[in-house]
Amino acid sequence: MRYETFDCNVHDVDKVAKLVYDVDFRTFDMLFRNESKAVETIAHDLCKQDKDEYFKVVLDDFSEIIGILIIFTYKTSHKFRLKSPRLIIVDILDHFVLCDIGKDDFYIAEVAIDESLRGQGMGRKVLLDSIDYAKRKGYKRVILDADFRNTGAKALYEKMGFKEFNKKRVKIGRFERGMHNLELKL
Repeated sequence: MRYETFDCNVHDVDKVAKLVYDVDFRTFDMLFRNESKAVETIAHDLCKQDKDEYFKVVLDDFSEIIGILIIFTYKTSHKFRLKSPRLIIVDILDHFVLCDIGKDDFYIAEVAIDESLRGQGMGRKVLLDSIDYAKRKGYKRVILDADFRNTGAKALYEKMGFKEFNKKRVKIGRFERGMHNLELKL
């Protein structure tokens, strides 16, 4: 398994867009009401962005994309990455529920593994690689989020030693989005 900075001129944009969609499909479905339209819009916007060293594709030994990893630090904290109006709404919602990044924090924003490969420990391996990288770089804490509805992810993170330090939620009409903010002190 290896990591490369995502480049829409090199990597399969549609596959990467589907992985981005998978991370937050409920919000995308609410905004687009159609998976293929959401994935198409995400793909289009991914190619309008500059290369970002914190947006990685996870490759297998044959250079096939098996996942994505998006990370931020205090210096590179989350910015409004996606440009279509509906995708800006996703970024605004994220602002209210995601971890606040401190000076000594390494933030794992997204990890997604190809649907056909889930349950084989690859997500855990990506997390362990990220934690190891954060330790080597001298960060004091690794932080990430688990959607209130994703009990499996929260259980995995807790099994790996992450502890909840905050909860955030936003509610607009019948739509509600909430996150467990978790930390692993290094």
